Amino acid sequence: MNAIKKNDYHKTKIACYMGFITHAIAANFAPLLFLKFHNDYHISLGNIALISTFFFFTQLLVDLFCAKFVDYIGYRVCIVASEIFASLGLVGLAFLPDLLPDPFIGILCSVIIYAIGSGLIEVLCSPIIEACPFENKEATMSLLHSFYCWGAVGTILISSLFFLIFGINSWKWLAVIWALIPAVNTYNFMTCPIEHLVDNGTGMGCGQFCWVVRSFHCNCAEYTIFLSSFHIEYMERFMSCIQILIFVHFPLTNRRELNTSRKNWSAMMPIQIP
Repeated sequence: MNAIKKNDYHKTKIACYMGFITHAIAANFAPLLFLKFHNDYHISLGNIALISTFFFFTQLLVDLFCAKFVDYIGYRVCIVASEIFASLGLVGLAFLPDLLPDPFIGILCSVIIYAIGSGLIEVLCSPIIEACPFENKEATMSLLHSFYCWGAVGTILISSLFFLIFGINSWKWLAVIWALIPAVNTYNFMTCPIEHLVDNGTGMGCGQFCWVVRSFHCNCAEYTIFLSSFHIEYMERFMSCIQILIFVHFPLTNRRELNTSRKNWSAMMPIQIP
């Protein structure tokens, strides 16, 4: 570690920040397209709900298996693979629904692929930051987790502006554009210095790994509570306004369709439209 300049770890920090932005893109981009999937691919609302179910369930499985094998495989290999999976999944979201006989299967395959990358990012970025010799590590860790909040706001805001300017029918181009972020970050993780919390070949079990990750959150709890209270308040305002904007943008033919679409939209989105 002494042979590496502390300035070199700045690239590691930037890569982890971009990793959490990738995590936010993976979690928040597809829900903006739920009504588009429903209208264009004639996917039932029940199957639409399964998209988020598969996403979070895949993340949970990845978290459990990652805790078991990450120290044997290597942090760099896993985190680079996470960015590749995220990029491939977002690109697949643009093409697989039209290439496969069943568009719903294409969407699910893409979601599962980038959920694998998102799950790895969620588990690995905190230990990577913890292992770096930063002076104010608690603040750095808190800032790392705040990047998910800003990434979620940016994903929703930029996507909505893109749809208003170019039309929502151009969503496939936007999916490819979002895929560039993890693609670029793949190079960052390939070249940045990465330290290890344990000796090579000494793997931690699931319980130990989860305890370490949990301890990271506890150590920076005071910073996180302050940042979260600020972020959540303004995220809710942003997301509510943007979701209403997208909702109004969809063509509705009569009052009955308006009420039905409004209820369906509110049921699918995490923040209810008042």
